[in-house]
Amino acid sequence: MCEVLCQLEAVKSTLTMSCPNLELGLLIKNWQLWDNNKDTLQEINTLVEKQEWEKLNKIMVKRLEFGTAGIRGRMGAGFGQMNDLVIIQVTQGLLAHLKIDDPELSSKGVVFGYDGRYNSARWASLAAGVFLRAGVPVYLFQTTVPTPFIPFTVLQKRAAAGVMVTASHNPKWDNGYKVYWGNGAQILSPHDKNIQGAILENLEPQDGAFDVPDPNHELLSNPWEEINSKYFTKLPIYNEKKMNSSLQCSVVYTAMHGVGCPYVVQSWAAAGFDPKKLVIVEEQKDPDPEFSTVDFPNPEEGASALDLSFQKADSCGAKYILANDPDADRLGVAQKQNNAWKILNGNEIGALLGWWLLKCFKAKSPDYPLNKVHLLASTVSSKILNTIAKKEGVNFTETLTGFKHMGNQSDKLLKADDAVLFAYEEAIGFMCGTEVLDKDGVSAVAVIGELIAYLETKKMDLTDQLKNIYKNYGYHFTLNSYYLCYDPAVTDMIFERIRHFSSGSEEASYPSSVCGGKYKVVGVRDLTTGYDDTKADKKATLPVSKSSHMITFWLDNGVVITLRTSGTEPKIKYYTEFCAPPENDDWKAVETELAEIVKQVVQELFQPDLNKLTPKPL
Repeated sequence: MCEVLCQLEAVKSTLTMSCPNLELGLLIKNWQLWDNNKDTLQEINTLVEKQEWEKLNKIMVKRLEFGTAGIRGRMGAGFGQMNDLVIIQVTQGLLAHLKIDDPELSSKGVVFGYDGRYNSARWASLAAGVFLRAGVPVYLFQTTVPTPFIPFTVLQKRAAAGVMVTASHNPKWDNGYKVYWGNGAQILSPHDKNIQGAILENLEPQDGAFDVPDPNHELLSNPWEEINSKYFTKLPIYNEKKMNSSLQCSVVYTAMHGVGCPYVVQSWAAAGFDPKKLVIVEEQKDPDPEFSTVDFPNPEEGASALDLSFQKADSCGAKYILANDPDADRLGVAQKQNNAWKILNGNEIGALLGWWLLKCFKAKSPDYPLNKVHLLASTVSSKILNTIAKKEGVNFTETLTGFKHMGNQSDKLLKADDAVLFAYEEAIGFMCGTEVLDKDGVSAVAVIGELIAYLETKKMDLTDQLKNIYKNYGYHFTLNSYYLCYDPAVTDMIFERIRHFSSGSEEASYPSSVCGGKYKVVGVRDLTTGYDDTKADKKATLPVSKSSHMITFWLDNGVVITLRTSGTEPKIKYYTEFCAPPENDDWKAVETELAEIVKQVVQELFQPDLNKLTPKPL
């Protein structure tokens, strides 16, 4: 013990004599005072001993900031990374804000769950301990669960809030902390700002903060058995069980080294499908924090993430592949056609699920007033649901990107006694029904399975039905991708250049044309600044956020282009769509024209070579 204290004094002496920055020195001292985790404390002390001030500055000075997506970052020591101390501080802030926001907190309780990443189980327990010491009941899952189980449990238990410890499909070195409010949806501003303020007022850890709570604590319960049972009785299932049990084709499923497999197996069975028709990719079925067989554990990445699924499907003769991301809130779909695999993008899956759920609802509830029926999608997703809604006489609502917006909008509609059938975002996130007010890759498996079974009785498949949708409502062709940019200053510069495109102009002057003047820009909406020249007063009606970049252009040929930054990853994304009328059956010409536009617009506006941007991995 004496030796340890002597080493600590030596470190403090080095810090006092050598630290070049007063703010950094104070942060390091606080870390040494507060951190009770020997590994992260040693990590900081070693950096101090080696006088690696630049690295210390990077991980200490800029604190991970709480936003509407919670927090997410690399695991490691320091206030700018994910670790025990930061989790405790964030939870103490969440508790402080909830005490003010919900006077019934002590009776309602909170929900905690976790995925299979490193530290997730421990951090969920440490966070639970913060509430238990404050006398607040905690529903803590004692095994890995899909992210959708947390908002589902919040609604079922009428809890004040829920937290899922997950970094979804991020790389293995990341983790995160995602918050749901009492309405079962992700939080919106100003909750994020209020929680961040409360965090900064409650930085010092409570006594016992680093101790995992006693599993027999009187206020601690495990809701798994109850919730696992209830969830599968509330799936949006429409087919007769006989139709589902008669499914002939096999479907390969991968959990992508995440938590989804046991829950998808139950979802498949609850819908009445033959268990033998769901073929599991064994190498990826169990949670693995190393994500050993994939570079990027995200079905949205396409072929690079689905190699083992392709091999399994080819070996067993399966026609379809279904893939969850590691926390099972997203769903990827691929179909075998002409001896090759077609990976459906999020907009194609969204079109199929939206069409199917509307068809089923109208058949089941023929007398329900259509003016109280709603479909939703994010602003960067395809406009296909809007087109379907107009023709079928139901409502379509466009929201900002992210299910925090669609979930809260759905909650408002439900409180007005309206019916919300479906919401989606192009990043393969789908909300089928309203038992979960967030994207849910587990229920989506059952829904897409039912559509496959129905189409099989018509001697059709998913791509056949997709063609039928385009014939009836018009071909909607999208090209979406991204570039990686690891320097936020470069990202800001790219978007500021777009906003002041005319050389030398201080006023906002967006491009008036693209592709060397071939296509005129007939509308611009900037949801960072609030500018929208499609409105009479030039003001955007969708919410504005200065914390991220998002600009949309409408071209005179009907193409829509949206450029935006990611809220959780170092990506600059582009979304483009050509919405052709039903009478335009030259789909190849539509695809060729949009591809040419995308190629030129990316060069003109992003300047990838000049800005040293890295294209999306193939």
